[in-house]
Amino acid sequence: MAKVAFLGLGVMGYPMAGHLAAAGHEVTVYNRTRAKAEAWVAQHGGTMADTPAAAAQGAEFVMSCVGNDDDLRGVCIGPDGAFAGMADGAVFVDHTTVSAKVTRELHAAAAEARIAFVDAPISGGQAGAENGQLVVMCGGEQPAYDRAAPMIDAYSKLCKRLGDSGAGQLCKMVNQICIAGLVQGLSEGLHFAEKAGLDGREVISVIGGGAAGSWQMVNRYETMLDDHFEHGFAVDWMRKDLGICLDTANETGASLPVTALVDQFYKEVQKMGGGRWDTSSLFKRLRKLDG
Repeated sequence: MAKVAFLGLGVMGYPMAGHLAAAGHEVTVYNRTRAKAEAWVAQHGGTMADTPAAAAQGAEFVMSCVGNDDDLRGVCIGPDGAFAGMADGAVFVDHTTVSAKVTRELHAAAAEARIAFVDAPISGGQAGAENGQLVVMCGGEQPAYDRAAPMIDAYSKLCKRLGDSGAGQLCKMVNQICIAGLVQGLSEGLHFAEKAGLDGREVISVIGGGAAGSWQMVNRYETMLDDHFEHGFAVDWMRKDLGICLDTANETGASLPVTALVDQFYKEVQKMGGGRWDTSSLFKRLRKLDG
């Protein structure tokens, strides 16, 4: 078993760190809001630290799952950052969805500190984190990935290295681009069914097993029809992710017209007060447009 630090105990990080503890690893946690770290220790055991550097002291692996590029820099670098507390040869695994630019920046800083850095964004939502069924997309050197993968197995059903530093984040961008289009398509389909006088549940029972079927359809259509959007991945975070996708598309020359359009639809959901609603609330936007 390994000595592990976990930085960031949000809706994803809290259960992920719990799976590491359940697997028998010695886990030290850090969270910006101390009360969350105290609650985690009370539930799972282990220890807590007041800074990322202190949490990382003596750890073979340091995992992070924070908010955005700036949050990640904050827990990595500086006198209180994790890099300052990590020993030579330790591995930093970042599960945050951030830009490939900051990933490569921190990968270089880690190399200077003689530690390894693996970008490992996740997909599967809160339920996937709680059930240990996340999909993890990784970038970084093969030896670092090979060391990190057995640790990641504690909370994942699939973990794969896609290439060098930043490849994991680029793959996560593809994931979010695909989800945005799927959710909008599902929302329009359910909206059309309602306007045409069809029973949405009966429609999905027919088309869900065919070519139109998707994870989003199976897992979200009922709550969408019930006007329930208080679970899953929040619109505010999706807009952050889509912003990363669109910025990267500008850099690479990729064309993302549907993604750009759906991003604006999510902006409208935010204006409706739905920043913390889950991403399937695109359907609520269509219902509102009908007055």
